[in-house]
Amino acid sequence: MLSGHLTYLIEAQEPDDLRRLAEHLPDEWIERVVWAAGAASIRRRRLPAEQVVWLVIALAMYRHWSISEVLDSLDLALPNEAAPFVSKSAAAQARQRIGEAPLAWLFEQTARAWTTQDAAHHAFKGLSLWAMDSTTLRTPDSPANREHFGAQGYASGKVASYPQVRAVTLTAIPTHPVADINFGRYDTNAMVYAKSLLPQIPEDSLTVFDKGFLAAEILCGLTMGARNRHFLIPAKSTTCWEVIAGTADDATVRMRVSQQARKKCSALSEFWNARAIRTFDARGRERVLLTSLGERRRFKPADIVACYERRWQIETSFREIKQSMLGSELTLCSRTVEGVYQEIWGALIAYNLIRREIASAAWEANLEPTISFVRALHTIHHEMMWAAVTPAYAKLPACLQRLRERLKALPNGKRPGRACERVVKSRPKRYTVRYLKQDLN
Repeated sequence: MLSGHLTYLIEAQEPDDLRRLAEHLPDEWIERVVWAAGAASIRRRRLPAEQVVWLVIALAMYRHWSISEVLDSLDLALPNEAAPFVSKSAAAQARQRIGEAPLAWLFEQTARAWTTQDAAHHAFKGLSLWAMDSTTLRTPDSPANREHFGAQGYASGKVASYPQVRAVTLTAIPTHPVADINFGRYDTNAMVYAKSLLPQIPEDSLTVFDKGFLAAEILCGLTMGARNRHFLIPAKSTTCWEVIAGTADDATVRMRVSQQARKKCSALSEFWNARAIRTFDARGRERVLLTSLGERRRFKPADIVACYERRWQIETSFREIKQSMLGSELTLCSRTVEGVYQEIWGALIAYNLIRREIASAAWEANLEPTISFVRALHTIHHEMMWAAVTPAYAKLPACLQRLRERLKALPNGKRPGRACERVVKSRPKRYTVRYLKQDLN
């Protein structure tokens, strides 16, 4: 009886806007995830668990809308003539009922499926391309969030105004979807989160790291853990090595593993080798790239340098999530720990959905997937609202085709001759600073 009820909910009364995205996010996944998490709705609700999953994803896309606006505008609640509107409290309670586990499982399933498709389309000399980097997110300053996540501490003894979440992501470089993530307390070192992501990196791959991850435990753990997994990382100014072969511009070097690292990981030997390639950036500053790609004929220095330059493109994924999708808000919305986790998983699924649609449109047009994320997000906004008011006889293929035709018409690639240097800018103050007279004297 319960199985029949779920089938009725999904097949007979699923809002049209959900059918719009069902090509990438099949109904079977939604049904399976709520069953696996024990969150399936037994009694008939306006917002059963399947619809709440879509609600969390939609809230990430429509950041500046309230829950009520998202429910009403996208027609997410099941129809009920006696109660045409869903109250905010009912929506909040529905989110609490499902928790964060269904969204976490759904992210893992979708990310694995979508990034596997990307790896088949884009490769670097037979190797799939990945990038690993870290970021932080602020949460509302509630006692629960501050106790669970912690916050940044300063040398002066002060603590940051808002609790912070530290995250390390594994991103597919060609199309920029987030393939995997580990996040939690701010005071947990990023290396700890990075180690847990290493088993998720596939074989026959090249992972580009930020130089903060330069450690034998991480890099040797990557190459030893599976067949044909390689790394590429810039050396620090303090990195020491011994040249054992090659030239000054392309050498094989040997580095010593610290005793502390060997105590943590007994599989590490006393030394580890890498290939060191010397290059210069746009300002003429010297930079050395360390890599495990030792075949010089197959992997030439120019190719490796060009591959590393692509690594900076994934920095935009953080910007697109935190600024474009989340509206540059100072903090996330949820004041509870479980709500923060649920919100982050929903935002990641929404981001990957948009990236998936951008890639699909680019493949159909035989173009690189460099369509503007902001334009694509706005286009999907319009299409989801259009689908919500379209009669039930409108079919998914026609909706998707209309969306992709609009995406393919968007400008592709960067403007020629445009250069944007990477700089760190201070956050503008919301209010002017008031100085006391004694400070001016």
